[in-house]
Amino acid sequence: MQHVINATLNNKGNYKMKLKKILASTLVIGFMCFDLMPVFAIENSNSKQTTVKLTKKQKKVKQQKEAKIDYINLEWWEGFNDSYLNEYIIKAVENNYDLKIATLKVEEARQSAKAQMASELPSVYVGASPAITKMPGARNTEGNFSIPMIASYEIDIFLKNHDKTKSIKKLYEASKLSEKAAYISIASAVGSTYYNIVKADKLIEIQTQIVSDRKNIFELMKMRNEQGITSTSDLVQAEKGYILAETDLKELERVRENMLTTLSVLIGDSPENINDYKRISYDELKTKKDIPNEIPTEVITNRPDYQIAEKMVEKAGIDVRVAKKEFLPSFNIGGLINMMVTSSVSKMSWETALAGAGVAGILPVFTGGRRIANLKIQKNRSEQALQEYYKTNITSIKEINDSLSDLKLNTQKYEKDMEALSKEKTDYKFANDKYEQGVISKLDLMQKNEVLLNTQKLAVSEDINTYINQISLYKATAAAKL
Repeated sequence: MQHVINATLNNKGNYKMKLKKILASTLVIGFMCFDLMPVFAIENSNSKQTTVKLTKKQKKVKQQKEAKIDYINLEWWEGFNDSYLNEYIIKAVENNYDLKIATLKVEEARQSAKAQMASELPSVYVGASPAITKMPGARNTEGNFSIPMIASYEIDIFLKNHDKTKSIKKLYEASKLSEKAAYISIASAVGSTYYNIVKADKLIEIQTQIVSDRKNIFELMKMRNEQGITSTSDLVQAEKGYILAETDLKELERVRENMLTTLSVLIGDSPENINDYKRISYDELKTKKDIPNEIPTEVITNRPDYQIAEKMVEKAGIDVRVAKKEFLPSFNIGGLINMMVTSSVSKMSWETALAGAGVAGILPVFTGGRRIANLKIQKNRSEQALQEYYKTNITSIKEINDSLSDLKLNTQKYEKDMEALSKEKTDYKFANDKYEQGVISKLDLMQKNEVLLNTQKLAVSEDINTYINQISLYKATAAAKL
């Protein structure tokens, strides 16, 4: 009986040991999963909703992505009601290499500002110096080991170093504005390229019909020439028109392929995938934005190039102030502690240490005219920055006015083209009635159809131009929410 009890206890002990091992393994795996998968869900028993917690790095990445989306005013693009276009815009924001370079330049400028800020703080250096020495007249060498510690600090009485930091920060702020300008520019390029592809699709469709008509005309003229009804000269002209129509079709196909490869570069994709790019059909285009009657003045001041010019003027003013402060004295605090042990002294102590501290004031007396020249250079750059600011101001006004004017005039031109197209359709309908009545020949009807198709090509081109003009105005106003 005792033997049975002991066996039972042993089995329970083994079971507890196995259970402990399982629990320990589960905890280890859990911690590993926590490190590898920092995003996890917590269920709220009250609301029954799932909340996602992000790490600091993931939150930062998410905030940066939202900031980039805010740069391009995605809501403006969504107003076209074209999911394909929105997809390409997002791909460009995420994958375009020029935008990645712009972001890296922002980070470079940020680190430069941090490096300059370090000049306002004390510097401390610690080293280690093992050495062997032999004195004159001695036969033995003596080993020593020292730990020097050097500290220095420039007392920024006149805030010269602080002004230098402010100057570098202006470059950092300008780099962020340049990044915003790059995002707006790339988004505009994607939109313009996309609509040019849509236009090319429709023009190719129409041109294919023209080629078919001219082929029929040529074959008809060939039959009439064989019957002696049409001259050889007219037959040559018909063949020439057929060949030129095919040439125009090939040119449109070439333009479309170039536009597709351009789009692939803009969205950071391989040109090998251009045949898979989807887009809306021209006949499905419905949404157009309202044309503003006027643009608010504050739109100009919100343009990145305008704000960059402002930052450069501010930076130039700071640089002039720094150049003037170069004529003032500088004051430095320095200190040295060198802890040393030798063959005869094996323990570091204050008695064996070398220490010193002091303050030094330095006033540059003669530098060969360098400081005077530097001051004049900075004043000259300040004037250049001011002139650049004025130039940017009037250039911004011109670009916005031109974009708005082009949009209005092209819209009016498109309306006139649509009126002409409507007339041509009516004219073709009358010609078709005459053909069915036997009043005109099939050749006359096909020539009327070609005139109708060419008029339709003009209307399509002007229609797409209005979309591109809207994108130009978007770019000129720096994606402003008008």
